[in-house]
This record gives sequence, structure tokens and C-alpha cells, in this order.
Amino acid sequence: MTQKPLLTRSQLRQMRQDEERLLKEQQKEQLKASEKEHQRREKEIDRFYRKEYKKKQPMKKTRSGENQKSRRMNSFLGKAIAVVVVLIVLVYLAIIFL
Repeated sequence: MTQKPLLTRSQLRQMRQDEERLLKEQQKEQLKASEKEHQRREKEIDRFYRKEYKKKQPMKKTRSGENQKSRRMNSFLGKAIAVVVVLIVLVYLAIIFL
């Protein structure tokens, strides 16, 4: 009596191909998961440093600086108003006497 082999070559090849295909699919899934984790981690790092940047912005305005700026503007506007008043008086005088 001839004995049949337990597995034929074609069955072995088919099993090996199935295993390779499953292995490739698992590798793709792992790669996808690792890429997703990497992107999530990158976003988390970006968010952290963005918050740090917003927190540590240098102070551009100080109370004394703003007060000095206000005084300069006040003196400039006062002088400008005085010049305009003098010019209006001159125009009225010119209209009255000419």
C-alpha cells in the first residue's frame, strides 16, 4: 500500500504563502500604528512648545513706558492745539482788519 504524504507540496506552498501574507498584513498594521503614535506624539510636543512660547512672550509694554508715551503725546497734542488756536486768531484778525 502506498502511503499518501501528510501534506503535499502545493499545500505546503499555500500554507507558506498564507503565513507570509498574514505576516505582511501584521507588519503593515504595526507600521500604521507606529506612524499614528508618532504623529500623535509630534502633535503633543508641538502643542506643549506652542503653549510654552505663548507663556514666555517678553513683556513689550511697561507701566512707566506707557506713562512716558502718554506724556509725550499729551505735550505734542497741547502744542498742536496751541498752534491751531494762534492760526485761527490770525485768520480772524486778518478778516476783521482787511
